[in-house]
Parts: sequence; C-alpha cells; structure tokens
Amino acid sequence: MERRITERSVGNSVKILQRREIGSRRDRCFSLTGARERFRSIFLQEEYDTQDPLGQSATVVLPFLQRRSKVIQIVSARGIVFSLVQSGVCAAFSRDTNQRICFLNLSSDEVIQSLYYNKYSDSVITVSVLGSDYFSSLNCRTTRIEYIQRGQPDAGFLLFGSESLKRPGFVEFDDLNAKLLTFSAQDCIYKVFDLRNYTMLYSISDKDVQEIKTSPRLMMLIYTEAGSYIPLKILSIEDGSVLKSFNYHLFGRRKVDFIEQFNDKLLVKQENENLRILDVRTSQMIEISRTEYLTPSAFVFLYESHLFLTFRDRTVDVRNFRGELVTSFEDHLPWHPDSNLSNIYITSDQDLIISYFKPHFEGRAAQNAGSINISNILTGKCLAKISAGNTRLLKECKCSGRQCNLSKACRPTDIRSTVEDALKGITAIFYDEERSEIYTGKANGLLHVWSN
Repeated sequence: MERRITERSVGNSVKILQRREIGSRRDRCFSLTGARERFRSIFLQEEYDTQDPLGQSATVVLPFLQRRSKVIQIVSARGIVFSLVQSGVCAAFSRDTNQRICFLNLSSDEVIQSLYYNKYSDSVITVSVLGSDYFSSLNCRTTRIEYIQRGQPDAGFLLFGSESLKRPGFVEFDDLNAKLLTFSAQDCIYKVFDLRNYTMLYSISDKDVQEIKTSPRLMMLIYTEAGSYIPLKILSIEDGSVLKSFNYHLFGRRKVDFIEQFNDKLLVKQENENLRILDVRTSQMIEISRTEYLTPSAFVFLYESHLFLTFRDRTVDVRNFRGELVTSFEDHLPWHPDSNLSNIYITSDQDLIISYFKPHFEGRAAQNAGSINISNILTGKCLAKISAGNTRLLKECKCSGRQCNLSKACRPTDIRSTVEDALKGITAIFYDEERSEIYTGKANGLLHVWSN
C-alpha cells in the first residue's frame, strides 16, 4: 500500500486505491446481503462547489486557481469532505452544516497536488508546490482534523522541512505498514518515517535503486537492469534489514512492463511475453499466456483475499496468484480513461467495488449521463446501481415546502444540478463507510453527496 507524489501529478491512481482498501473491520458498515437495500433508496442530497470563481477567498488568487477544473481526489474524515481539483485548489466541507469550512491553500501561490488522511494522528496531510519556489519542491503540511473543523487550516505544521524534495523527489504514504517514504533526488537518499509520530526510522543511500515497492511488512528494492537480469532486494520495512537478495533473469531484451510484489509473490511482465508469477521462497514460477493476460493499464492487490484486480480498457478482472481468473464483472464496465482510477472505490473489507459506469456511444460519450455501480468483487454481480432512472433528488421543494422529485424547473437554490446532470462527467468517487455516503466529483469542480 503506497502513495507516491511527484512534482508533476497527483501520482499513480493505483496507489490511491491501494491506500484505501487495506484492512478488514469486524464491524463492517454493511454486509453484502444488505447492500441492495442500503443503496436502493439513495438520493442526491447535497451539492458543493470546490471552486472559488468570485475570488472570495483571500488566499486563492492565482488566475489559474480561479478557473474551473475537474475534481481529482476526494477524502472524507469525521464529517468533513475534502475535495481537490486539478488546478490545485482544495476545499473542506462540513456534512453537519453543509457549508464550506475553508480552503486548505494557505498562500496565494500554493498549488496542492495531493492530500492524505493520516488515521494514526487524525490529521490531513497536504502535499503542495509554491509559485515562489517555481513549483520545484514538494512541501508537506499536517493539520489535525479538529483545526479544520474550526476553520483553522493554518494551525498545522510543516513536515520534513530539512529534507530536499526537489524534482524528481517524491513522498509515498504506506498506510498498511504505518510508514512514510521520502526520496531526495539531489542526494539519492530514501528515508523511511513512522506515520504515527513522523520519526525517521532509517535511510537507504544507493544511486542504483530505480524503484521501491512495499507490501505487508516488506519492502522491495528494484535496481538498475544489469544486462540479462534485474537485481532485487527484499527488506524488512520495520528496520531496513535485508531479508533476501536475488537476481531476476529476464527473457531476451524486451522492455519490462512492470514488476510488482505481493508478500512472497513477484509479478513480472515483459513486453510481448507471458506474465510470470514467481514465489521468491520456493523459486516456483507460474506463467499466464500473453494472449490470455494482456498488459493491464493498472492493477490493485486485495490483501485480505490474496487476489488482485486488473484494469484494461474498460474491463475489470479478478485473479488469484495461480494466475486463474476468479471473477469477471457483469454489467460493470468502469469509466477510467488514461488509467485514472480516481472514480473507482474499493471498500476496506475488499468485498465491494464502487465505480462510475459511463455508456459510450461513438462521438457522444460526454453528453450521456452515467451510473454509479456497486458490485460484489468475489462474484462479479452488480448489487445496486445509482442512475437517473432509479435515483431522486431529495430536498425540500422551494415553491411548495414539501419533498418532491424535483424537476429542472423546480429545484432548490443550493443544488443547481438535476440527478442526470450530477451523473454526467464524474471524475472522482469516494465512499464514506462510517456515514454510508457516496461523494462524487465532476469535471466542473462540483461535489455531490449521495445518501439515504
């Protein structure tokens, strides 16, 4: 479970998912058997605007921050919903008062690239760049949720102020292991911190390390390719001690599409070659034919069930580590252009996948309202669907003072969108499992709340 933030983007959306779908709660918010009932009576409840087009906020004044842009990340914690748009504006909304509490941008030239809820300290971490620094260095700030609730986003403090995080440096959050990883490109030094108190645990100084992957209790170092093989090391993530060193021998000179680690399993895919699953303990290898397993645009590990999801084009498959296909989803073709999985959410128990499905008609896809599908990961069955045909807008009617299925001509002033409007152009999804509410962000910066 990891999350990487670079100076250029909000990072790999697969890692966003990996951060969210960890762990299993005994008091799960809902059971699979009750999912249909829970989502059957869901309504469009509220609409928030992440943007500040009138420039009412004294801090958000850069011209490009005023332009409308799509919601790229949604995070919710303790009744606060955070919405981040691509231009770098991040706003916090209260679900209790249905008001915007504040912007998290603390200066007129701050562009927030990502945010992360640290459950260990009940705080939100923003990763941003500053215009005064020519947007060249990452800045991390942590702010307790209680300060956000009071409208005091400036009450937090900077993290890693002494670290050089200039491009192409990065920050990764590993929620599963309660670790945080930084990389200083200037010094070629990786540092591992404890997410509970931000204490540095150890550092790795090695210019030949090309990438680092994490899984439960483990860290894998991927080194520069050396001719016909790639050197690999598996470390204890707690203290950095080396548990195993070995070379993975490549097949020919074909490009490596990806290398991923899941506990003692290593997944390697080379261009136009079979997918190979290597057990690093026994050296046993399983191959999946390249005709059966085309290189996915993204995939996600399900640590509880020892499975992994693969995403390619508009299809989702679930496989086990014997390479066998476990699930194909029915009536469930998620809309995730450019491998962007921000509009897919996997519950913490890893039993449900919630995603945005958008019917595609050649040349007219943008004009069609989509639906939010809730499916069982293990069976592939679609349990519920939120669409314009089976979902209502539940608010007091402005003219009659009664609840009604509001039409476009009769709707309250605080919700400008109809249900059909709200289901067009969704770019991000988040499910608050404590409140049982779905939050969706749109290409125009609007945030919608779906609840029963």
